[in-house]
Amino acid sequence: MANKQYLSTIEAAKLLGISRIAVFKKIKAGDLKAEKIGRNYAILKSEITSRLQPELSKTDKDEIDQAVKKTVREYGETLKLLGHA
Repeated sequence: MANKQYLSTIEAAKLLGISRIAVFKKIKAGDLKAEKIGRNYAILKSEITSRLQPELSKTDKDEIDQAVKKTVREYGETLKLLGHA
């Protein structure tokens, strides 16, 4: 199966959960990069997937950092041994 790099405006709209018209508006406003091919637009898949990934808040990042530190503190020696396996 081929790895599809570009999406149509219909596919982008479905992934973003917005209408096709809203996709066109975002393209026209410069909020969404797209290449015009004939009468259609092709949108890089990475342009859409980057918008779907939620950005972590500072609180979330701090919680993750604390969890990692606790794990290393409690299981550091075991993790080192696993790293040499």
